[in-house]
Amino acid sequence: MTAPTATRRSRFFQFSCIATISVFSVGILVLPAGTAGAEATAVGLGTAEPFAVLAGAGITNTGPTTLGGDIGTYPTPTITGVSDLTITGTNHGGDAVSQGAKPDVLTAYNTLAGQGPTQPTGADLTGRTLVSGVYNSGSSIALSGTVTLDAQGDPDAVFVFQAGSTLITSSSSTVALINGTQVCNVFWQVGSSATLGTNSVFRGNLLALTDITATTEATVEGRLLAINGAVTLDTNTVTIPTCAPPVTTTTPTTTTTTVPPDTAITTTTTVVPPVVTTTTTVVPPEVTTTTTGTPVEATTTTPGPNGTTTTTAGVPPIITTSRNIPSIPEIPGLPTLPVIPPTVPGTVTVPSQVPTTSASRTGAPTTQPTVPESPNVRAPQVQQVPRGSVDTGDGSTQSQRSGQSGGAWTALLVATFGVVAISALVIRRTSR
Repeated sequence: MTAPTATRRSRFFQFSCIATISVFSVGILVLPAGTAGAEATAVGLGTAEPFAVLAGAGITNTGPTTLGGDIGTYPTPTITGVSDLTITGTNHGGDAVSQGAKPDVLTAYNTLAGQGPTQPTGADLTGRTLVSGVYNSGSSIALSGTVTLDAQGDPDAVFVFQAGSTLITSSSSTVALINGTQVCNVFWQVGSSATLGTNSVFRGNLLALTDITATTEATVEGRLLAINGAVTLDTNTVTIPTCAPPVTTTTPTTTTTTVPPDTAITTTTTVVPPVVTTTTTVVPPEVTTTTTGTPVEATTTTPGPNGTTTTTAGVPPIITTSRNIPSIPEIPGLPTLPVIPPTVPGTVTVPSQVPTTSASRTGAPTTQPTVPESPNVRAPQVQQVPRGSVDTGDGSTQSQRSGQSGGAWTALLVATFGVVAISALVIRRTSR
């Protein structure tokens, strides 16, 4: 091997690794995190709904068998072992009801066969827990033990099994339902015949193109519907399931009532009288107090030619009168007026300098002095929050996330392709 050949192979290997990583990155962006099962849809059985057993080529029964529904066959009307059958429904062997139900079964069969995309069932369903979906086998489906169908809390979850040829369940096998799975939503579409093992427990609607055989003491919760073939029973119990209806969402309806323009509208206005509170102040009556002093004798001495003359005269008493002037009652919301002391004769009364807020006797209002606003007092400021940010409550702001998770994925995709392009360019330049 020459050196140039080794170099080319090394470069080719490097380029292949880069391309593989790029494709893987694209897959991460395009594909979801998990792959859900194929969506299945429930099908209606039409007039075949009441039937527990319906065949096309007759029904054969051995031993005591209980059917929780109708029984019928068409076009072959033969039903053997009827005396051992306990039927809670109606026997429609060969009548028009069975004839009308057969096309509905065929329609449901074809609808189930056409559902997809599908998931493979494998050779045997035993030990598997399956969620809602469409499961397909190109040949046969086998069940030798227990298969569990999990609705995951959804009562409308649907399970569809498509068998290209046969369905065979072993003795004591079981189809188990958990987490809200309903028998009405389980369908088995079989391309040829179906056989249910002894003492097995089978659940679901079994639609087979040809024959259906339920061996000794097999229990069926569902329906056995054979389109062209016969149904064979042997000491079995077949019960039609009762399931809750699908959950539907109802949109509330808004009703708007329009009043015609010529309709008189009467408006009644009730006036509530105001509450009047009267405060009565009792002013005490004016009281006059008279104080009489003791008469004073006055002596006057007058000098005269004949000597000194003394004259005594009575001076009337001094009468002092005081009036009890009631105080002005306090008025809520107004300051208390200062108390004016009584005027004493011979004294000078200085008027009070206390401003008053009450009206003067002439009715002229008294103007309150205007207090200048302090320069240190500031009006509260409203903090401006920038657009696209939020207030954190502590005086700061924080920008909101403008990007989405999709932006990060897009950047990753662009970067990946950029790496691929650069790598290819480097390899090409170095190969020259």
